[in-house]
Amino acid sequence: MTDICKYQLLAPVSAGEGGDLLAGKSPEDGMRRMQALLADWLRMENVVVLTAAGTSVGAGGRLMSGPASNNLECLVVDAVERCQLTDAAKAVLAWKKAHDFGTGKFEDWLSYLFNASSLLKPPHSPLKSVLWKSESTSPADLVLPEDDEKTLRSYIEKAMLAECALEIDRGEVSGTSTTPSSGHIPFLAKLIARDTNLGRTHLFTLNYDTLFEQAMDELGVQYFDGFSGKANPRFDPAVYGLDVYYPGDVAEGRVRRFDKFLQFYKLHGSIHWHAAADGTFHARHCDLAFAKAYRAATPGGKAALLGTPDFTSIESFGILPTAQKFSKTLDNPYAHLFRLFHARLNQPQTFIIVAGYGFADDHVTRIIETALTNPSLVMLVVEPNPAGAILSRIKRYQGLGQRAFVLTERVAPGAACSFKVATFADFAQNVMPDVKWLEDYKRMRSFEEQIKKSFEPPPNGNPTGAA
Repeated sequence: MTDICKYQLLAPVSAGEGGDLLAGKSPEDGMRRMQALLADWLRMENVVVLTAAGTSVGAGGRLMSGPASNNLECLVVDAVERCQLTDAAKAVLAWKKAHDFGTGKFEDWLSYLFNASSLLKPPHSPLKSVLWKSESTSPADLVLPEDDEKTLRSYIEKAMLAECALEIDRGEVSGTSTTPSSGHIPFLAKLIARDTNLGRTHLFTLNYDTLFEQAMDELGVQYFDGFSGKANPRFDPAVYGLDVYYPGDVAEGRVRRFDKFLQFYKLHGSIHWHAAADGTFHARHCDLAFAKAYRAATPGGKAALLGTPDFTSIESFGILPTAQKFSKTLDNPYAHLFRLFHARLNQPQTFIIVAGYGFADDHVTRIIETALTNPSLVMLVVEPNPAGAILSRIKRYQGLGQRAFVLTERVAPGAACSFKVATFADFAQNVMPDVKWLEDYKRMRSFEEQIKKSFEPPPNGNPTGAA
């Protein structure tokens, strides 16, 4: 298949050409066709992006299912069970490890754990206790005291945050990186290269990590994320109605927008969000270096780290992956964010890119499906697995005449998916149309690094030129 394009672009019949738009094309012709379509779609007035866990894998992000080495459930439970817990709390974890462990049902189990607290904690609750199943025959059922459950929940939240506290490779822009790009920097650079006379790009993410924020900082991209203020940023949805312009032109009666800018929304919260006692949300970025050692440690080492000062101050940081997610979206600030997501998708001339999202969150998928009734909406789903359940879902949309396209890998008969084609990183680096300013920016940053090194003292400690 070396002479055939390695991508498939599956299109609905309503687009005028059913099936694969890249079928039978050479790699060069296929890429030109794909990039030409992308360029046209990116010129639409309203561009929306939805990203989820799959976009963080290139930077060490965890998934809800798959091999234990990168499975969020396995990594969290294996560490937490080694923490200082009572026998009852350990028994609750032991039951989970014996039932559907690592199969993607972590969300269901967390729902029971967190719902039990919600049922017992209110003073007016008619429930006195909850019996938990035990793997031990004596007793077959057990009671998990409120304090023990609170401790267990706290360890789980801390472990999840540490697994999500990812850092961007800052050497990617300056040319000093030795690892493959996670895709965030080229993706953002190409996304903001749109004509400033068009509508601003709106980037929505379900991820807790701050990889996009870090990448925007590296590129000098300005963004509004729903928070106002600097010393103690507070959530204020009114900022999404603002924009950034060059002041001189505005004063002269001409409007010229600042080019490197987008609107950014974190639908499920973030590791740097904190809820105050009065119910308001504040944003506070901190040094994430402590979590790097955690992710590299053994389960026992992780358990030891969860009790250190770096972790004891960690609080709840957003909508956890439980069945309560939908009800949480009805509270502030999430209600504002989801309302804006719905509103954006129902604007005329809308193009939405969906990357790294498995369509598993019903409250998010429902909004997308509703928006497909927008006659001028075009959706491109980037999915590396051509045999996955996502393609079956999108084909149903296409069967209804919806303008939904899927970019995926072309796999030879009998061959397995490589999971290297049509990933977020591959899409950002190789499929999205190139922009000249990114290469110029990288050269400038590389030059800055060279200047810094010229002022560094040599290994013997003497400054350059010293005797």
